[in-house]
Amino acid sequence: MLEIGVQSRNVVEDSCPEKGFRMLKDAGFSCTDFSLNSYLTNKDLYEGKVNAFFSQSIQELEQFFSAHKEGAKKAGIRINQMHMPYPVYIPNGKKEINEFLQKEMAVKSMHICHFLECKNIVVHGFKLARFLGSEEAEWDYTERFLNTIAPLAKEMGITICIENLYGGIGGHLVEGPCCDARKAAARIDRMNERYQAEVLGFCFDTGHANLVGLDFEDFLTTLGSRLKVLHIHDNDGVADLHQIPFTFTRARENVTSTDWEGFIRGLRKIGFDQVLSFETAPVLTAFPQELKAQALTLIAQIGAYFAKKIEN
Repeated sequence: MLEIGVQSRNVVEDSCPEKGFRMLKDAGFSCTDFSLNSYLTNKDLYEGKVNAFFSQSIQELEQFFSAHKEGAKKAGIRINQMHMPYPVYIPNGKKEINEFLQKEMAVKSMHICHFLECKNIVVHGFKLARFLGSEEAEWDYTERFLNTIAPLAKEMGITICIENLYGGIGGHLVEGPCCDARKAAARIDRMNERYQAEVLGFCFDTGHANLVGLDFEDFLTTLGSRLKVLHIHDNDGVADLHQIPFTFTRARENVTSTDWEGFIRGLRKIGFDQVLSFETAPVLTAFPQELKAQALTLIAQIGAYFAKKIEN
């Protein structure tokens, strides 16, 4: 049966990581998406604030995360993926901040990923199309950055996963980086051929795809084996809400807002055999604290439902 995973954020706490990992195990998960991005948030970065967390040495960071590594193992949870802090590049941001993000934060994120024995790290592409005039020029910037960490990925056996994103123009949501599956597939193949290793893969985000109207089944079947990780969550088609699947409908007739049937068909067609991982951390603050365990169990049960449908 396909494994089920969920974000560590809002469950695993630095003070006692094992307790959070055991909560995940008890809810029905075997894997987790380690929320490395919670240590340097996008909100702070867009405001030009950088904390000192990634200024620590690699040795200090490994020592900090030792309890997480041991706690996950004791609880029987595998860290199968993690999310690098984002953005890695801030348009019109200070030069010293952008240099720190790419030369310090990104490199140290790779080392943390390796230390936690995690095989996949998700990276946001640069949102620069409006500044540079084209999606191709935007990708050139992203690819240049990826080439700075790809040698580490090859050495450490890590796959960097680019993700389909959205953008905003004049109050409207529009496609962001990596929303063209065919371009993404060609770029992944080209980079992996260059390094003679699987250094680049894809993370399909259901919520982002729903916001910009991507065809789930076509996108997934185009990616095929290049798809390494998932961000599964739901929204109303208007905002990036990161809620539980089947939460939203398009009408009172209960037609789901998100094309879950297309999602299932696409994964079935490509023989997806990785982790069904949910990116639903905000749900755990929307529910009362007393219902956190039940909310996690429901998410895990939906994962089991998806797994049964995909495998059958």
